Amino acid sequence: MSFQSFSYFAFLPLVAFAYLKLAPKRFQTGLLLAASLLFYWFNRPSAAQYGGLWQALPLALLCASCVFVWRLGLAIQAAAPPRRGRLLAFGAALLLLVLALFKYYNLVLPLLPLAPGALHSLPFPLGVSFYTFAALSYLIDVRRGDLPAERSLVGLAAFLCFFGTITAGPICRARLILPQLKAEHRFEAARTVRALQLFALGLFKKVAVADVLLLFAQQVFGDLSGHGGPALLLALVFYTFYLYFDFVGYSEMARASALLLGLDIPENFKTPFFATNFSGFWSRWHISLSSWLQDYLFTPLVWADASRLPLVGRRVSRLSPVFCVAVVFFLSGFWHGSTLPFVVWGLLQAVYRAGEELLHQRLGKPKKRAPARLLWAKRGAVFCLWVFSMAFFAMGSGVGQPAGAQYGVAEAFALLAGLFRGWAPGRFAAESWQAVLHGFYAQPLMAAAYLVFLALALALAVLSYRHRWVRQLLSPLTATVKAIPVASFVILALLWVPSRNLSILISLMIAFPVLYQNTLTGLCHTDPQLLEMARLFRVPFARRLWGIYLPSAMPYLRSGMNIAIGLCWKSGVAAEVIGMPSGSIGEKLYQAKIYLETPDLFCWTLTIVLLSVGCEKLLSLLVGLIERRLCA
Repeated sequence: MSFQSFSYFAFLPLVAFAYLKLAPKRFQTGLLLAASLLFYWFNRPSAAQYGGLWQALPLALLCASCVFVWRLGLAIQAAAPPRRGRLLAFGAALLLLVLALFKYYNLVLPLLPLAPGALHSLPFPLGVSFYTFAALSYLIDVRRGDLPAERSLVGLAAFLCFFGTITAGPICRARLILPQLKAEHRFEAARTVRALQLFALGLFKKVAVADVLLLFAQQVFGDLSGHGGPALLLALVFYTFYLYFDFVGYSEMARASALLLGLDIPENFKTPFFATNFSGFWSRWHISLSSWLQDYLFTPLVWADASRLPLVGRRVSRLSPVFCVAVVFFLSGFWHGSTLPFVVWGLLQAVYRAGEELLHQRLGKPKKRAPARLLWAKRGAVFCLWVFSMAFFAMGSGVGQPAGAQYGVAEAFALLAGLFRGWAPGRFAAESWQAVLHGFYAQPLMAAAYLVFLALALALAVLSYRHRWVRQLLSPLTATVKAIPVASFVILALLWVPSRNLSILISLMIAFPVLYQNTLTGLCHTDPQLLEMARLFRVPFARRLWGIYLPSAMPYLRSGMNIAIGLCWKSGVAAEVIGMPSGSIGEKLYQAKIYLETPDLFCWTLTIVLLSVGCEKLLSLLVGLIERRLCA
């Protein structure tokens, strides 16, 4: 049950209604816990791969972790100060051991010298990295005295298992969430509106932006050797933005889900690509993880007594902050993934941050007020280095990975090496076109066809104005096109036109009467006195058309173009829904209808609206430029 699924669209309102309207205050936390466990059960491993009791293993592990953390938190608070540290060390070691077991067991299993099938693969518990880090932060805060141990098992479990954050974060702090769970929450209209707006925005970023960018990246990464440098670079940039919009979209939907219930979850992203250094970048990117690493790993390492360490202890009493930064970011690679490319990615982040700190020590801290050009240059450098590291992240994630293959570090280096070949403009255009064609839209661009058809409609309107017989010939045709339903046109056209070209034909046929009639009306309303003067001075028809007819018809033409572009998109997508060309928007809408994916339906509909509005604005800009040229 993902956030963009139809089942979640039914699950969330039902939980919110029961939580805010029906449940008394003393039962609200228990209801939230029950809903979270139900959500987690719906996201259990598939029965085809893990049958029987293996499906229940992730849920059993989650429940066991909640009980263990609850009892350990109480024990740490009740223990004497010297014993608290040992209890915390025991709990942290056990939690991290379980995390490492499930994260790396299936990776190491094929490497063991055992007979095939001797050991069963383990199902990966959903969100185990996130609720483990949330549990560790709770235990550390109890050990430090920053937070009293939670005496209610239900309250602590509701915090660790909350369905809005358990799958992919953000990593929330107990001292922020636990007091909110103890308060009473009721329905508020203003808060509900903000939550729905935030959820819709996150859903659009996830489905309409991130998923579309991923399709292009998958198409290119699926054949690394067959694409040149520009196509690989574009795919790498697309993947970078995909990762951002995917994660930020999910985080906003998680925040919206919590806000709907009256819970406040901190923001996880704050325009990271506007950062001028990597310190600022990581303070804006995945903020919950960055702050966790800073508070619970970096700070203890910096202030730790290094005198007891072998070899190092004889020389230093404190570890270098640069060394601690490098260690923190290197370990973050292991947290993000279980394959070697993620380790290399973490190593690159360590190099970036450590190198940045060394430069600051040598050259001093950068000035807060710097020229705009310098700031944008630094932003560009940070972005380029981040995109470079995304090559390893993408290969570790298996983006575009062919069936039966396993992408690793070698493929990441092959991707980076491929950036330096095939920079011919023609090859880049062909490869990009093929990626777009096979990736997400199996048709020529609608805008180009629309402009060609616009020129045809203008030419016919001029001929109709000058020759009555042309007007009489086209009049029944335009009336028939306006009267016949779009579905009838689509069914008839399918007899002669392939489905991949159907939408262009249908959209242009529907738009033709509007463009033709508006242009003809504008020409007919030309000032007769200006025309009489032009005839007296024997002005050529071409100059009359450009200087008199076109300025007169321009307001009508602008109105017709704005109406026609909307009709193009509506009728074109309707044709795709019936013809279902592979990879088209109409196919996505039909699949959303078949599988009852209401969020996808709304997102693709919103995409069509935005594309229509964007095309309308571009055409209006073009017409405005022509008008200013004519009036000059």
